[in-house]
Amino acid sequence: MAVRRLHSEQPATFEFTPDNLAWANETIAKFPEGKQASAVISLLWRAQEQHAGWLPEPAIRYVGDMLGMPYIRVYEIATFYTMFQLAPVGVVAHFQICGTTPCMLRGSEDLIAVCKSRISHEPHQLSADGKFSWEEVECLGVCANAPMVQVWKDTYEDLTPALFEQVINQFAADTPPTPGSQIGRKASSPEGGLTSLTDPALYSGGNKN
Repeated sequence: MAVRRLHSEQPATFEFTPDNLAWANETIAKFPEGKQASAVISLLWRAQEQHAGWLPEPAIRYVGDMLGMPYIRVYEIATFYTMFQLAPVGVVAHFQICGTTPCMLRGSEDLIAVCKSRISHEPHQLSADGKFSWEEVECLGVCANAPMVQVWKDTYEDLTPALFEQVINQFAADTPPTPGSQIGRKASSPEGGLTSLTDPALYSGGNKN
């Protein structure tokens, strides 16, 4: 993983919109007195959503002030988690490609090759039209349906290069695909469907045995 640093170009200021500020205050109020810092990840995520999908340095200070946290503590969190983007990303989608062992064994390197061909040769660079960007990240927790990518809050699983091309095409057409398995698997069921516990009565709620 590359060292994560703040982008060289930053906006002068940041503040929540009125709606986001009301949401932030409600979120902070859910925690006991003295534990407001527990809301930091939620507030950073909302700040990132508000600021075109990436987290600027003034937003880190703004959240720190809201929570009474030293700026360095908020900075440590923002730079540790790859869910936070520290530089401008594609305005339509930023693809995070899981490159950890299960996904690597199932073809994540082929998905990275698609990114290099379709988006940009290097990670964290915008596509020519500014719509897309990508990066390789550590485990995203969907190992059973590897390989997979994450876009914002959603995961797209069981990908092949061809299926990943379709995912990109759908985002480009402003018709994002349904998150989850792209071959129709439910949860982490076997490819081809269930091989056991297939009786619908098991799930009806009426079986008392």
